[in-house]
Amino acid sequence: MAPVPQPFKLPEFYLPYPARLNPHLEAAREHTKAWARDLGMIEGSGIWDEQDFDSHDYALLCAYTHPDCDSEELALITDWYVWVFFFDDHFLDIFKRTRDTAGAKAYLDRLPAFMPLRPGAPVPEPTNQVEAGLADLWARTVPGMSPSWRSRFAANTKHLLDESLWELANIDAGRIANPVEYIEMRRKVGGAPWSAGLVEHAAGAEVPAAVALSRPLQVLRDTFSDGVHLRNDLFSYEREIQDEGELSNGILVLEHFLGCSTQQAAESVNDLLTSRLHQFEHTALTELPPLFEEFELDPKSRLDVLAYVKGLQDWQSGGHEWHLRSSRYMNDGADVAGSAAHLLGGPLGLGTSAARVLPSLTATLPRRARSFTHVPFERVGPVDLPEFHMPFTLRLSPHLEESRRHTVQWCGEMGILDDVPGVPGSGIWDERRAAVIDLPLCSAGIHPDASLDELNLTSDWLAWGTYGDDYFPVVFGRTFNLAAARACIERLTEFMPLDPAAAVPTPAGGLERGLADLWRRTAGPMDPGARRKFRTAVEDMMESWLWELANQMQNRIPDPVDYIEMRRKTFGSDLTMSLSRLAQGATVPDEVYALRPVQAMEKAASDYACLINDVFSYQKEIQFEGEIHNAILVVQNFFDCDKDTALGIVSDLMTARMREFEHLVATGLPAMYEEFGLSPEIRRALDGYADELKDWLVGILNWHRHCQRYAESELLYLAGPAAALPSGPVGLGTSAARFATPAAEPAAPPAPAAPSAPAIPTAPEALTAPAAPGAPEVPAQSAWTPPAHDSWRSTLPVG
Repeated sequence: MAPVPQPFKLPEFYLPYPARLNPHLEAAREHTKAWARDLGMIEGSGIWDEQDFDSHDYALLCAYTHPDCDSEELALITDWYVWVFFFDDHFLDIFKRTRDTAGAKAYLDRLPAFMPLRPGAPVPEPTNQVEAGLADLWARTVPGMSPSWRSRFAANTKHLLDESLWELANIDAGRIANPVEYIEMRRKVGGAPWSAGLVEHAAGAEVPAAVALSRPLQVLRDTFSDGVHLRNDLFSYEREIQDEGELSNGILVLEHFLGCSTQQAAESVNDLLTSRLHQFEHTALTELPPLFEEFELDPKSRLDVLAYVKGLQDWQSGGHEWHLRSSRYMNDGADVAGSAAHLLGGPLGLGTSAARVLPSLTATLPRRARSFTHVPFERVGPVDLPEFHMPFTLRLSPHLEESRRHTVQWCGEMGILDDVPGVPGSGIWDERRAAVIDLPLCSAGIHPDASLDELNLTSDWLAWGTYGDDYFPVVFGRTFNLAAARACIERLTEFMPLDPAAAVPTPAGGLERGLADLWRRTAGPMDPGARRKFRTAVEDMMESWLWELANQMQNRIPDPVDYIEMRRKTFGSDLTMSLSRLAQGATVPDEVYALRPVQAMEKAASDYACLINDVFSYQKEIQFEGEIHNAILVVQNFFDCDKDTALGIVSDLMTARMREFEHLVATGLPAMYEEFGLSPEIRRALDGYADELKDWLVGILNWHRHCQRYAESELLYLAGPAAALPSGPVGLGTSAARFATPAAEPAAPPAPAAPSAPAIPTAPEALTAPAAPGAPEVPAQSAWTPPAHDSWRSTLPVG
């Protein structure tokens, strides 16, 4: 009988680091086999037999991924991997194949008891091989590690175990995740963050607690995790999809999402793997040095972080070599398909991985270079917007007109409409601009039941965040003065004291004066814990502005995953979520907000909002501002495709995220209520929170449709004479182009109504279902009609 062909040809992998082999391999093989046999993982387990165990060769995996540790440490690390693979296969056989969700939950609920944070604390009597192995490994691992490491490692181990229920639920429902959901959940289910914790242990280089949760270290962990998991997806597709009935595989996810062949999906997964490894290298080279200085790390701490980075690199290269050799995976012809060295006549086989490095770097150079060679201010024209999936009904606050008058007046009182003395280019808004942007229309939709004072507060936050988002690239982007931008943010933080009675500096300019006023009005009534969390949300948003400036300085289009995850911060989503949570009071404990369904619901809503803003602002950002932070451009760069193709992918992703939001509200939240036995009060509060997010989404959609911030006529008016040139750049820094060809001043767009009564259109009939009883009447359309399309946007800084 002819062998069944592989479902696809393995792609050429990016292999930037040579794999090395630990000299204690044979000792680890001998030790770990005896350990697994003593625990009953081999004979009699019904999961593995001796041939399975030997052919999988987990000792070879660990000898490749931890080439420098001593014999005792390699034995410990190998036992951990034997345990985790046994758990994976045991869970598959006992619970996934049988769809026994209740049994799976009871099984998983016991496991954290075998990981006490206090060394030596008693644990329950083990009832199976997984519990016995975990108890033994935990006792051998945690001595000598800090409480911070123990807490992080225990949390990652729990995620690895618990999120198997997410996989099981998707299998039971026949549901394939969307790409963003998959990447985030695969980090937990796949266990690579857990592997990163073991790297610290094996290298004897614990990451200092002061920087362990910083952006650079988080990105290094996430890119490492994504690299490990995407590589594994390529090698394990045949076993998982064709044998085990799994749905959690990146190739399957992209086949389903892109509607493409298995081979095309595999190539795209490999491209994403390469992009994530490029992001890892970029972060290590450009973000760690400033982090060391910012936190004033001592030499030992710096060396520990660098040893950790080296350990993550060793894992990537060693993991690839093991996948080429383990019987667990599809790897026939892998050296041919996966090694550029073979194509160039280079050596193959054990100990020759270094020969693949240079060809691999050469092969991926065009992709890397493309991210740094974007030409700004390209004339792209308006985007032809597709139909967007928006299932919710718009309601508007009856206080809209009053809030419109208030917000323009507030901007004037704060100095947002004035130049900042001594800061060139800081006069970016005037009264006309504040009225045209019409942020109270956004507030009126996202908080339709707010009182006038509450609506004014939301409108003012939106105005301040949008002004700040406009201010930073203009004032600091002209000179790429990242140090001055950081100093500005550090000073802004002083206007958000945790002690309401504390003195603040005298504000200079609208950015500082506006934040000081908003902080007093918002944080004053909060309890200390809520005030601290809220300040963190504001700080995260401001820090993300620095990330954008750094990319702009390097003219670097972001990696797709990094872009999506940072866009939530640049968009102010975390800040908006914080305000919505505070509206629920103390009814919902923080640990409930941290549960997966709530987190996933928030992220799905946030991503929908971020992407819709990117679609609306594409012409504004690419043509008029020379921006690189836009999802359509990121997709163009990643797939090397045209604007229309990229727009279609972004639109599909947006729809997928909205459908995930609907799925979570309809099934995820109710299942969570039952699983954790939440009280009726908490259930009502979370249902109310979900309803607020619905208002938030449809309100932002309505605002995007009807404000003039993104209208081409408004963009041409603001750009001035250079925009009338038949060719050449427009936007910031291009005024010299105006001397080349005289051009008439473009006609101004329809003048906005006076700030006392802006005549901005609201929701068209096609967008909304019948209003709920008691809802305010939708005002009539004005003479200005936007393009007919659905859309929306959410959060504070409006792009």
